[in-house]
Amino acid sequence: MTQLERRVAEAMIALYSGDAKRIQHFIKVNAFAKLIAEGEGTDERTKEIISLAAYVHDIGIHESEKKYGSADGKYQEIEGPSLARALLTECGVDGEAIGRICHIVGKHHTYTDIDGIDYQIIVEADFIVNCYEDGISQGGVRNVLEKIFRTESGKKLLGESFLEPRK
Repeated sequence: MTQLERRVAEAMIALYSGDAKRIQHFIKVNAFAKLIAEGEGTDERTKEIISLAAYVHDIGIHESEKKYGSADGKYQEIEGPSLARALLTECGVDGEAIGRICHIVGKHHTYTDIDGIDYQIIVEADFIVNCYEDGISQGGVRNVLEKIFRTESGKKLLGESFLEPRK
């Protein structure tokens, strides 16, 4: 973990103070995103963007609950980018990375027109965690695998986590 990643993780933990479920969620998404990114052979800059995006991907959830009375993904996509921009700026993330991360935060519940490996990996890591946290059925997992997953590393992690029989 780089110093920058640590600053962002700690800032998110402070922001979500008292909300253990959400803190656990973004920590798990970050871990799976890093596994997928490594498996796909992404470069160091892309790995950093993926890691930071994983930490802040749901940053708009509390504001969505306050404003709309819902944590629905469409509201998170509306509220998240400006909150992510402020937090990332405060943590010292460079402007180019902030722009890309905010783009991902603003679309991470939209599964069409995925425009980069970084965005794809965040979607896949989030799904792996959500399948567990939401108790998605085997059929639901297979559907996600077929329709959304594109990386070999993500497919392997999802399949081994949910579809392969225990030995």
